[in-house]
Amino acid sequence: VISLVARFVFKTLGKLLGTKKLPNIKVYVPDFKRGIDHFCIHAGGRAVIDGIEKNMKLEKLHTEPSRMTLMNYGNTSSSSIWYELEYIMEHQRSNPLKKGDRVMQVAFGSGFKCCSGVWLKL
Repeated sequence: VISLVARFVFKTLGKLLGTKKLPNIKVYVPDFKRGIDHFCIHAGGRAVIDGIEKNMKLEKLHTEPSRMTLMNYGNTSSSSIWYELEYIMEHQRSNPLKKGDRVMQVAFGSGFKCCSGVWLKL
């Protein structure tokens, strides 16, 4: 939040003063890969998956379950995260689910709705 406020303040000051010499503050994005082993991202379309992959700095193996679910079932709304979990458990060979792995599920709804959960494989 602090980085967003600082970015807004510097951008506004730059416009008011008419200068571009003020520092450009980047938004902080945590490295989710350090604490999460698998990702189930709402398969709402290729653009949704690409956007999440880019913004969360994920690798192709992390978005493979979402892409395969989109290809096999299409956009099944936020319920796609359960198809993705099944894909990770049964079919994913590049990053198989092991004891102690954490799975993050992220689903989106209409408007400004987002829900996420993290599961631990026992």
